Amino acid sequence: MSFSDQFFSSPVRLLAPMEGLTDPLMRQILTQIASDLGRPYDWSVSEFIRITHHVLPEHVFYRFVPELLQSGTTDSGTPIHVQLLGSEPKLMGANALAAAELGAPAIDLNFGCPAKTVNNHRGGSVLLDEPRLMRDIISTVREAVPAHIPVSAKIRLGYNDTNNIDDIRQAIADSGADWLTIHARTKTQGYKPPAYWEKIVAFTELPIPIIANGEIWNAQHAHQCIEQSHTSHVMLGRGAVTRPDLVAQIDNPESVIEWQHLIAHQIAFLQGEAKNDLVLIGRYKQWLGMLSKGYVEAKQLWEHIKRERNKQTIVDLLQAQLG
Repeated sequence: MSFSDQFFSSPVRLLAPMEGLTDPLMRQILTQIASDLGRPYDWSVSEFIRITHHVLPEHVFYRFVPELLQSGTTDSGTPIHVQLLGSEPKLMGANALAAAELGAPAIDLNFGCPAKTVNNHRGGSVLLDEPRLMRDIISTVREAVPAHIPVSAKIRLGYNDTNNIDDIRQAIADSGADWLTIHARTKTQGYKPPAYWEKIVAFTELPIPIIANGEIWNAQHAHQCIEQSHTSHVMLGRGAVTRPDLVAQIDNPESVIEWQHLIAHQIAFLQGEAKNDLVLIGRYKQWLGMLSKGYVEAKQLWEHIKRERNKQTIVDLLQAQLG
């Protein structure tokens, strides 16, 4: 059975890797909500693991992807694919093999990160200006890991512009990638609306599955993206954090999680693992700020806790809303 038949027999819905946002705790919460709604994510991709000078020790992989300790899935059963970021093909291949030996269900390669610190060290989206190197990294990783483990890539439409989009497409075609995810903006465009879903069409000529990503905030956006990109597969990013029921609403508009049902998940988040309570509170406030774009109740709660530094006080406020 081909990877296309195995993974893409029906439209896939994925949770995006977002540095500093979809960490293991957030992945656990969001994949649990999706599972409870009856439309689990087909898989999620981890935050990128930076590859620089050597093969990373096991504890680093486990820190970024603790799901590797439980068959590579979250508690709700969602597979977590391990994403690597780097520019040295052999070193990327060796680390991909190490991740595979620890139980990674698949390896994803990051050529989309727009962060200056990453790009300045020849990582992420800056490699879109070096299509041959990008091809070599993917093909080396594909050769390094066992044949039954997929190797995918995530890109943007270009670095400063889309002038070399044909070269990027050819590099992917020659690389041996098993599928491709495309964030429909260039690095220079960052996260500024709109996303140019129609430019993904050029990649759908490739004989591999194509996944569309970028600026999908609601079900209507998802359907517009599917229509304009000519692919039925989508990856959800910030929209999935803002509306945790988005993954289910794409296929079933009636599948909604109300604020009351979301409270227990927020409490679970606040009871999760973190370096300390202040870090956890900061992460929760980040999520609540995003939820406030989707829930009026989140805006109201934000006004009460925006300066709060005591975790139990926040938990008590949430529990009081349960009635």
